[in-house]
Amino acid sequence: MKAYELLFFVDPALDPETRLAVMKRIDTTIAEGNGKVDNVDEWGKRKLAYAIDKLTEGDYTLINFHADPASIAELDRVLRITDAVIRHMIVVATTRSRSFVWMRRHIRRVRGSEHV
Repeated sequence: MKAYELLFFVDPALDPETRLAVMKRIDTTIAEGNGKVDNVDEWGKRKLAYAIDKLTEGDYTLINFHADPASIAELDRVLRITDAVIRHMIVVATTRSRSFVWMRRHIRRVRGSEHV
């Protein structure tokens, strides 16, 4: 199994039940592919670089998980058909220097803030 990172965002105006349903759907899809979720990091509300579907902010979540490469296509398909997920990206977590977690820590260090 390979290590992967999934970063996605939803509309921040969504109710908590819908957000929980999205997380449960993702967790179920990973588990059905014999994968395992290692960490879920909720980044919270962030301003988008440009408006997407008339949204200027998104509620971001980062999920670190291990899965078979064959099950990634199914996870991608599920994320594409889930209406609550506006955008998503799945990457192979090869090195720490390329990971989303590293980018977030680097931005915190550069800006000198823990609220990034």
